[in-house]
Formats: sequence, structure tokens, C-alpha cells
Amino acid sequence: MADLVIRRANIVDGTGSAPFRGDVVVEDGVITASGPGAADGVVGRRQVDADGLLVTPGFIDIHTHFDGQVTWDPIVAPSSIHGVTTVVMGNCGVGFAPAAPDRHAWLISLLEGVEDIPGTALAEGLTWDWETFPEYLDSLEAKPHSIDLASHLPHAALRTYVMGERGADHTEAPTEGELDRMARATVEALEAGAVGFTTSRTEIHRTSTGENIGTLTASDVELLAIARAMSRAGLGVTQLISDCYQSPDDDFAQAELDLLERFARVSGRPLSFTMQQAYHSPERWRFQMDWVDRMVASGLEVRAQVASRPIGVLLGLQATANPFLFCASYAEVAGLPLTDRVSALRDPERKRRILAEHAEIAAGLEPGIFAQIMCGFDVLFRLTDPVDYELHTDRAIAAEARAAGVEPIDFVYDLLLERDGEQLIYLPLFNFAHGNFDDIESMITSPNTLYGLSDAGAHCGAICDGSMTTSSLTVWARDRRDGPRLPIESIVHGHTLRNARYLGWEDRGVVAPGHLADLNVIDLDALGCHPPSIVHDLPAGGRRLMQTAEGYRMTVKSGVVTFADGEHTGELPGRLLRGSQPRP
Repeated sequence: MADLVIRRANIVDGTGSAPFRGDVVVEDGVITASGPGAADGVVGRRQVDADGLLVTPGFIDIHTHFDGQVTWDPIVAPSSIHGVTTVVMGNCGVGFAPAAPDRHAWLISLLEGVEDIPGTALAEGLTWDWETFPEYLDSLEAKPHSIDLASHLPHAALRTYVMGERGADHTEAPTEGELDRMARATVEALEAGAVGFTTSRTEIHRTSTGENIGTLTASDVELLAIARAMSRAGLGVTQLISDCYQSPDDDFAQAELDLLERFARVSGRPLSFTMQQAYHSPERWRFQMDWVDRMVASGLEVRAQVASRPIGVLLGLQATANPFLFCASYAEVAGLPLTDRVSALRDPERKRRILAEHAEIAAGLEPGIFAQIMCGFDVLFRLTDPVDYELHTDRAIAAEARAAGVEPIDFVYDLLLERDGEQLIYLPLFNFAHGNFDDIESMITSPNTLYGLSDAGAHCGAICDGSMTTSSLTVWARDRRDGPRLPIESIVHGHTLRNARYLGWEDRGVVAPGHLADLNVIDLDALGCHPPSIVHDLPAGGRRLMQTAEGYRMTVKSGVVTFADGEHTGELPGRLLRGSQPRP
């Protein structure tokens, strides 16, 4: 008798092949049969009639920051709610291992600043029952989870572990002895099961007190020492973020790409990096993509990590930011409980003062993120239920305000007071420079990109893109209004087999015999994302954005049903993945 039998499904198998009707049979956590008639004569302990439903592989999110959360949270939401069965942590050079005992507070400050994770929650929740990176993996392996976990070795943690306080200063260079220790620690981490090495070269990444990340200007000498260590180990991939994607300086951008090429050639290992579209440098991504294509043509396994929707910052009275954050009359009430703050903000005189202060501040703003947050009405959007993630300037708040015959800032003020102050507004910070999704379509249809950049587990008060797996299917394969729909098999492939194979995981990402039974059963017609909301369920009452979904009838991890109709079943079959994974 089989453990699980799914019958009459429309199977989107992850390979990019067209959907086909068939059955899936699961025994001992592995798919034993799939396809038309695969379940004929088979009886299952659990049987599912999937007529009219999709069956896909479990989604693989290669770009998360759950490094702290997984030490206390077995559910790993919101990713697990959105069909994700495997996540990779330790991205962008930040994480919590290796960690010398005297660097705990600094690492918390780093993640609080770079990833907007409440420091109080990290201080309360992190167990710190590790020092080295292998010990961190051992700690994760001892804890049950709903999904599988894997982690990179983060450069910022490695640097400070080896160099101490000097490692937090990007102007400090490691000594020869420190370079040797970094290289040995890299090999040790990879041999223990790190899936790769990550680093950050962006000014955006700063500690909670404003200092640049220590890896910002790491030299060729330092990076190539690590590349040679990866070559010796013959293991792992490299992931990084560089300011190349947003720099208007051609020479700087080319110098960064030249460094990446040297790293890829010396390490001999796959390399991927963040590629997104900045408003002030809207064509730089094409420069990067052309470079990637040339590198692939030359034999290097280089990929650009892209997002399937704009990187969206959420603005609201409970969020990290809102358009009135710098107004003195708002600051007077900003510390009040939400109910009291909403009451104060509904006072007509306070509204008048805040709007007058806003106008004065806005008049002196230079172009940039603050101007977008305070005045970007053409690229601010109301969050509906379900969320309409296909954005277009014709549907922005500026258009809504014009239709209502009011000033956009007046409209925004009243909108933020809706739902008793819990209403959120969506600001596409990247990937929306031309006011539509044409550039994103070009990114996600390139064969040399990886679907990533969800940042799930991070930006707890500003970004909730862990739902990107869900919105990919609804926007691109079902609902597209402003351009052609994409084949659902190509979207599923991007979130499954393509990511799995890049990481050397031969055991997942496809619905086929001999592969792990990581599966989603999806009602595509009902699929959708509810709007994010602020919850206070982190340790020490820390806040984070949470987002649920409709349409996932079932998620299966290694043959075990972990979610049914959006509710966790209590099962925790997830495990730690160490390095590449062979077929079961």
C-alpha cells in the first residue's frame, strides 16, 4: 500500500515541459510513480482526488534570511505557507555563524540594520549554541522544521570571526595569517555542508548604528583567497550583491563584473548575484545581463538572481516607514498605541499641520528613496484582497486621487487610516522604472537567470516578498492584463528544478519517480495572496509582516502533508541539507 496517492491531477512537473494529466504515487517520502495511469490498481493510505487541480514540485527559495528565525520557529512562515518546501539562508554575506562569543551583539546589530529584523527578537530568540559554522549546522539539524533548510557561509560573519573588531571595518585588510584562517574556515564550512559562500558589496547594507558592512570593499586579495579555498574544496556556489546593479558609473560597474569573473574562474564554482532595476539606473540590468550571457557562452556557470515582481516596500502606520515619518506633527503621536495614534491623526487640525509640514519637506527633497516614500504617488499602490501584484501606473494612487478629485497626499493620509490604521500601501522600489512589467518579463524569461530575491525572513517591517512563488503563478500564468501570459510550466520550472540543479540538488525540483515527494496541490483559479499584515509573534513581542494565501489545497514535504488548505498540520518532516544532494 502506498503512503499517498494523488489522482487525476494536471501535473506541471518542474522540467519546463507542458502540463499533463496523471497520477502521483508516494512511498517512504519518494515519488514511486507519476503520469497517466500511474495509480491504476494502487491503494493509498491517503488518497487525493486532484481533478481540476495542479500538482507541482515543492518550491525552492534560494534567497532567504531565516538564519535567526529557524533557531526558534519550526514552521518557517511565511515561506512554508506559499508552497515552499526548501529554503537557502545565509545570503548577501550576513548570518550568525561563525560567531565568536564577543561578536554576538555585533552580529545582531548587523542583521537588524541590513535585514530589518528586530534586534530584541534576535537577542531573545537566538540560542547561540554554536561558535563555528559546522556547529551552527549541527544546531539547525537538531531542530525539527516544516521544510528543508540549507545555509551559505556568510562573509561578514566569517570576517569578524577571524579578524575580530577589525573585520567589521571595510577599510581594514586581513593579514596573511588571517587570510589563511578565512580560507581554512571556508573549506571547513563547505565540507561540513555549507551550500556556498556569500558576500555583500553594497552601500545599502549597514548595521543598525549606520556603519557599512565589513565586506563592502573587500579586496581582490581577500576574495580570491576564498575563491582558491572553494576550488580546493571543489564544493559550493557563490552568491553576492554588488552596487553594480544600481550604479550609473560604467567604469565602476565593469570593474565589479571583472572581479566577479576572476572569482568565478579561480573558484571554478557556480556564481550568482542580485540583478534588479533601479529607478535612477534603469538600463544597468541589461548591461549585467549581457555580461552574464557572455560569461555563460565562455563556459562559466554564472547566473543573475532576479525577482518575478517588483521588490515592494510596504508603507503604513505600523510599518517601518510611511510618507509622514519625518513630519514633526506626526512624530508627536508616532509612539502612541495604534488605536490612539489613529484617533489623533483623524483630528482635522493635526492633519492640516502634517500635510503642511509634508509639503515643506517634500519641496527640498532630492531624487531617491526618501522622495519615493514621501511623494512617489505615481508608483504607490493600494493593497487589495487578494493583492493585485500586476502593477501599472494607470492603477496607482495618483490615478485614484485624480479620479476622486483630491490631492494625492490627502488621499494617502486618509487611506492609511483605513482598517483602523492597519492599511498598507505598496511601493515598488525596484523593477518598475518604466511603470510596467516588460523588463521583469525579460528578466524571468532569460535562460541564464535564477528566481530568487524574496528575502523571506527579513525586512520584517518593510518587505513581504516571501509570497513571490504564489504571485508568480497568478500574475504571469493566469491574470496578466498588460502583456502576454507566460506558460505555467516555465514559471514552475523557475521556482523548482532550475534552482535545484544550480545548487547541485539532484533529489528534488521535479515530479518524477525517484525524486523526493515535495509537492504542491494547487487550485489555480482560487490561488491568491491576502494582503500582508503586521503581527507581533517574534521573540520579545517583535513585529514582522505576515502574509497568507488561498488556493494551496495541500503541500507535501518528503511524502508528509505539512499544510492542508493553508493550515499547518503539525507535521515537521524538514531536515538540514548539507551541500549537494544525490538522487534518493
